[in-house]
Amino acid sequence: MQVSSIRSVLLGSAAAVVSLASPAFAQDAPATAPAGAQAQAEDVQPSDQEIVVTARRRNEVLLDVPISVTAYTGEQLERQGALDLTDIGDTTPNVTLETSRGTNTTLTAFIRGVGQQDPVAGFEQGVGLYLDDVYLNRPQAAVLDIYDVERIEVLRGPQGTLYGRNTIGGAIKYVTRRLPDEPEMRIRANLGTYKQADLIASASTPLGNGPLKFGASIARLSRGGFGDNLTTGEDNYNRDVTAVRGTLEAEPAGNTFFRLSGDSTWDDSNPRGGHRLIAGRISGAPVLDNVFDTRGALGDPEQEVTSWGATLLAEVGLAEAAKLRSISAYRKDSSGTPIDFDALPAISLDIPAIYRNKQLSQELQLVYESQALSGLVGAYYLDADADTLFDARLYDLAPTLPGLTASTDSLVKTRTWAIFADATFDFSEQFSVSGGARYTHDRRKSRILRTTMIFGGSSEFGGDAGFDNGTIIATTSDFEGSRTDKAFTPRASVSFKPSPDHHFYASWAKGFKGGGFDPRTQTSQAPDLDGDGVDADDIYDYAAFEPEKVTSYELGWKASLLDRRVSTAVALFHSDYRDTQIPASVGCVIGGRANFCGLTSNAGKARIRGIELEGNARIIDDPAAGQRLNFGWSLGYLNGKFKEFVSIVAFEPDGTPIALPGREVDVADFREIQNTPKWTASGTLAYRLRMGAGDLNLSSTMSYHSSSQQFEIRTPMIDQKGFSLLDASALYEFGDGRWTIGVHGKNLLNKKYKTAGYNFLLQNPFTGEFILPTGQAGIIPAGGLGQEGVLTAFYGNPRQVFLTLGARF
Repeated sequence: MQVSSIRSVLLGSAAAVVSLASPAFAQDAPATAPAGAQAQAEDVQPSDQEIVVTARRRNEVLLDVPISVTAYTGEQLERQGALDLTDIGDTTPNVTLETSRGTNTTLTAFIRGVGQQDPVAGFEQGVGLYLDDVYLNRPQAAVLDIYDVERIEVLRGPQGTLYGRNTIGGAIKYVTRRLPDEPEMRIRANLGTYKQADLIASASTPLGNGPLKFGASIARLSRGGFGDNLTTGEDNYNRDVTAVRGTLEAEPAGNTFFRLSGDSTWDDSNPRGGHRLIAGRISGAPVLDNVFDTRGALGDPEQEVTSWGATLLAEVGLAEAAKLRSISAYRKDSSGTPIDFDALPAISLDIPAIYRNKQLSQELQLVYESQALSGLVGAYYLDADADTLFDARLYDLAPTLPGLTASTDSLVKTRTWAIFADATFDFSEQFSVSGGARYTHDRRKSRILRTTMIFGGSSEFGGDAGFDNGTIIATTSDFEGSRTDKAFTPRASVSFKPSPDHHFYASWAKGFKGGGFDPRTQTSQAPDLDGDGVDADDIYDYAAFEPEKVTSYELGWKASLLDRRVSTAVALFHSDYRDTQIPASVGCVIGGRANFCGLTSNAGKARIRGIELEGNARIIDDPAAGQRLNFGWSLGYLNGKFKEFVSIVAFEPDGTPIALPGREVDVADFREIQNTPKWTASGTLAYRLRMGAGDLNLSSTMSYHSSSQQFEIRTPMIDQKGFSLLDASALYEFGDGRWTIGVHGKNLLNKKYKTAGYNFLLQNPFTGEFILPTGQAGIIPAGGLGQEGVLTAFYGNPRQVFLTLGARF
């Protein structure tokens, strides 16, 4: 992207001020304003010195933190009309947050080129998601709806010291609102296009005259589909979510605090069907005009996602400068989802799937804060089980084998413990050093059972096309294995503050992402790696993949300028990755029959470097006239390159076939970091005017993402070109901010952009071009899977406009 193009994105936001959305930066409201001071706080423009975050597990003002952090307040997100966690991805540099393919609630997250889009048990996420400091171990049910939020923090770069395993790309912290001292009730309703109807209500009150307070909230979120399933008649891309949360707090003394909270979510939305990008290879079914329409017929199992959890937070003061913090949590979720890969009525590559996850975690922290020294020491334990069950229905492959199904049942048990410490010492008001380290012991056990059946598949799934429980004709994987990975992840930083309004820092950190076993592996395909016949060691090595590790370097500057009218942050970073994990699902042939195989490899090495700029400027600030004009911006540039990517290829670069089993080649020059645009940018213009008995807030945000690939290999038609999104809103607050009415517009230009996809077509392993039948037009299904041809895309939400009504009593 040229500099002129970036400038046009930022100026495009200013040009759109007449239709305005809301600010997208934490600088527009204090992050931790007490409930009683909230209305007053919203009438001033705070600087970075007043924005409090907990990126280093202790309260610090944003300008003092030597980490790249973007923070969003709950009030700001409500003014913006944010609906779920993915909405903040448009205005956070070098961050991609998307809903993963077939559901509304599975999260795909990438920060600085690091992430994971495969939700199957056995693969670890590269971005850690924390709900009130509780790590969510799996991506299912992780697209958190925005309600009862105090703030959301996005920490970029490896956070292995304080946040542990699988934060190799960064961490996202979702912090719920603490209960106020006085009785309070909040209600918000949204009514909009596509039959959107949301109702969010919360209430809290002290219990008697003691230290106890109780609060509860409920959210009912519904919307019709953006398109239709032309086979089943159901809405496609609809929303049907109910969520509840309850909280009991006690503060018996000023240095003691207890909080018991529980939450539950039920997502009964329809299956999200993909859009075919090619005509049916056999049926000739044409490409549909509406990208949100689909034709998939799979309805088994019933689409349903449920999740619930409970957390007990305890903070006890031990002395004036020290306190003990305990975070105990249990979480459980279950997802049933029918995945119709080819998005056609035929049972060609239909995947009924069930994901079940549960986790128990305990964290202890001893926090110390004095004038010169602050820090903490702690210990962490996680006990988690992840169970994935799915069938690959391949009914069209073998007419003589009715109901041919490849079934997978994978259970992964994770037991992790860690000890860690982190501290900052201020040598003077200008100079400080910070350092920390974490030792992680990560043990994983995996059980993988893969069978080939006829007359149907697994007993957990209902019958389809006249078939019920299948008959096993082959066992292609029967594997049990365990591995223990140990990691030492230190960090260090140096800070220099020539004045209270300027902070220069340099940091160094290491990160770790656990190894494991590919849950889709076909151990019957394991090669003889040591020349003594295929034995248990060969099978283990074939199924396993190693941890991924990163070393990161960062230089940063944070500042408040021009009498604190301008705040800005700049970060330059460089990361070196080793043993980069690359999961893949491919078509394969086992026993002369097409099948579904997993091939996860540690590709080798990658280098990622880039720059990030964020800021906010008060262009007009006239309290006497009751008006304020702000401009906020973000810009991210990322240059990622694989330095080594070893793959077994079956074709030469010119498409000439290579005799099986192929040959091993370094294809690094032909691979890109997936789901990572080179450029991300946003500009937000926000205007506030006192009008009558209240305040009118107008704002507009234009965001830009340059082109990106869905997978490491180039995939024509699925890869997304660069695009821009325009959001806007107008919100009127009156009655001391207790009443609000507003209108919000999302993706006002109605841009069609892809967020995910499936591909099972034979490709040139170098160029990514599809390989065509010799002397013919058409396509070739990879490994014979999906005889109609599978090239299916999923899209981001189209234009939405909705009215909001809010009240606070």
